[in-house]
Amino acid sequence: MAQQTIRPAPGAAKMPPASGGGRRNGSRPRRAPRPRTVLVTAVAWLIAAVFLLPYAQMVITALRPAGELRDATYLPGEFAWSNFIDVWRESHLGDNLRVTLLVAGGSTLLVLLVAIPAAYYTARVRFRGRKLFLLLVLVTQMFQPTSLLVGLYREFYQLGMLNSVWTLVLCNAAFNLAFAIWILTAYFSAIPEELEEAAMIDGLSRGRALLRVTLPLAMPGVVTAVIFTFIAAWNEFVMGLTLSTVPESQPLTVGINSFIGNYTVQWNYLFAASVIAIVPVVVLFAFIERHVVSGLTAGSVK
Repeated sequence: MAQQTIRPAPGAAKMPPASGGGRRNGSRPRRAPRPRTVLVTAVAWLIAAVFLLPYAQMVITALRPAGELRDATYLPGEFAWSNFIDVWRESHLGDNLRVTLLVAGGSTLLVLLVAIPAAYYTARVRFRGRKLFLLLVLVTQMFQPTSLLVGLYREFYQLGMLNSVWTLVLCNAAFNLAFAIWILTAYFSAIPEELEEAAMIDGLSRGRALLRVTLPLAMPGVVTAVIFTFIAAWNEFVMGLTLSTVPESQPLTVGINSFIGNYTVQWNYLFAASVIAIVPVVVLFAFIERHVVSGLTAGSVK
């Protein structure tokens, strides 16, 4: 029998020939990165390396044995992990860390308890002297703690409150209160007041409307005030050095300074204590850093 040839029907679409090297599932070929993108990425990595290099040097020095502190090599011959144990046992670092945690946590809590009502009232009520009040808050932020140390020392000496954790809590809260009021005022002003009015129509008081409606919406601003107040109180040095003279009652920054003597510096212990000091702040910032950017831009767009 003669072999029959099957011809496609008129108007039928022609199938493209199959090829093993063709694109699958309609995926597009990847484009090569632009030179500008490569350059920006390289510069970003370079800047990050510049900022991280001092921290890397700090960790490496903290792990150096005492006999290799003057060596010119970048890495030590052996890592002395015992430096962290020795610096904890042979100093008051544990007490200093406890004091710093109490001071930073207490100052942050006190700032929030005062700043939230003040910022909320300033944002919602157009009272007489409102601009003057905000200007006064801004002016207090310009004062340096060092310019007030003599007066603070005399005042707390007469009250018998030297070498007290609560003295440092009050001072750190006072110097960080202005920033918290400013940023929370801007954030409360950006939240529509109609949301609170709707909640009060449903039966809530103004205080409960603040706690249940406004405050959750203002949480990025609150978190920003928390992180900046906590870090400022954690890193404070001058007031802790002046108002606390007993080693057990001094904050961590003053305790680390004790490794610097008149004639010698214990670099390995100094950097080991510094590594211990920055770990809590890094952990705290890692947990809440996603709220910081939104809090810093609070009030910029309505």
